[in-house]
Amino acid sequence: MKLGVPKESSVGEARVAITPDVAKRLIGKGFSVLVEHAAGASAQFPDTDYEAVGAQLVDRAAALGADIVVKVRKPVAAEIAGLRSGAVLIGFIELCEDDGTLKALTDQGVTLLAMERMPRISRAQSMDALSSQSNIAGYRAVIEAASHYGRFFPVMMTPAGSAKPARVVVLGAGVAGLQAIATARRLGAEVWAYDVRPETKEQIQSLGAKPIELDLGESGSGEGGYARELSEEAKQRQKELLGDELAKAHVIITTALIPCRPAPELIPETVVERMRPGSVIVDLAAANGGNCALTEKDEVVVRHGVTIVGHTNYPTMVASDASAFYAGNLRNLLEIMVEKGEQGLSLKPLDDDEITQAMQIRAWT
Repeated sequence: MKLGVPKESSVGEARVAITPDVAKRLIGKGFSVLVEHAAGASAQFPDTDYEAVGAQLVDRAAALGADIVVKVRKPVAAEIAGLRSGAVLIGFIELCEDDGTLKALTDQGVTLLAMERMPRISRAQSMDALSSQSNIAGYRAVIEAASHYGRFFPVMMTPAGSAKPARVVVLGAGVAGLQAIATARRLGAEVWAYDVRPETKEQIQSLGAKPIELDLGESGSGEGGYARELSEEAKQRQKELLGDELAKAHVIITTALIPCRPAPELIPETVVERMRPGSVIVDLAAANGGNCALTEKDEVVVRHGVTIVGHTNYPTMVASDASAFYAGNLRNLLEIMVEKGEQGLSLKPLDDDEITQAMQIRAWT
């Protein structure tokens, strides 16, 4: 069975779907791994590393023409045209945006498995790429904040004087938020965190941060561990009660997202105006409109003396490790998808497993 690994075509994307270490393990399982020339170069995986483990270096057409094609980001039109009918495509398909990709894949006769539809069950934890990449985003967001913040994160004491620790507030205590808390604490900052889900309080405290508790009159807990959208009344109350805490922050990391919905606005312009000049906001929700009213997608701007960072792809800034995590997720997924017989590997019926059944997108109308 041929597994194709094309080079990512999205602008600015440095990750690769399969790393040499994972390619070696998949080849040992019976896959023929076809890697497009230079597919891993941006993530510091040269072609020679793939050759050394037995992968075949091929052109783009051969990688796209494989039985199973694995990508990080959704395919562009030229890639879709290169996929063969009956093939399986696995990757983040970015389902919230209807730009014709899903219809084109359906018309091409491709079976589509969306990584963002991985069910949140115990069996699927090792395949959960949303979590692995969000973990990296939370870490890198704090590094980005530290690079823009013109002061120390930890207490700093010298014979010439001392500096107080930075006050960091993390909004959202999901995977990215918890990693941001942990990273900021490791850098020595004083960290506060807020989430609409009351069950996150213990997780926040376990990482050495202080929870911000607000009485909104309702819970934000949703299905599958995600937050649900609050009522308009609760949103307004949240914005008012959070304002004083946020205005005191030196650094704010926002991670509040609701799948396929505009990001909730948690930081109005009036709060930014009250923050100390030189403060930093890193908005991980920038792709969905931002948690800050002044965030600009994929831009770094200064408003009222506050630097607001709106990058939308933090994992690609740590491309080597992000690729390794993602490739590990894919390896675990691929191992439950195939079985070995006398004729080599064959694909199991995707509807027979609750994981691949949940990931499938069957049609687009």
